Amino acid sequence: MKKHQQASKKGDEPQRSKGGSSSMRRGVRYGECQKNHAANMGGFALDGCREFMASGEEGTSGALRCAACSCHRNFHRRELDNEETSPLI
Repeated sequence: MKKHQQASKKGDEPQRSKGGSSSMRRGVRYGECQKNHAANMGGFALDGCREFMASGEEGTSGALRCAACSCHRNFHRRELDNEETSPLI
């Protein structure tokens, strides 16, 4: 059996550089905390932590805890940063 390829819109394709002079790099940034501290009481209360700040070095368990609100990194809003980089010549 043959596999059929679906046609995609022009905007759906990943961006590719012409001539190979630059590339897209994605980074992850963690924004405000979304943890509901009053969930066990049936309410809704956020602590107001605006940005994730790791409380330890990369590769340790402290890297997953926020220094400001002491909750896990998963409670913070995940945001992708798209950055166009050019190679060093």
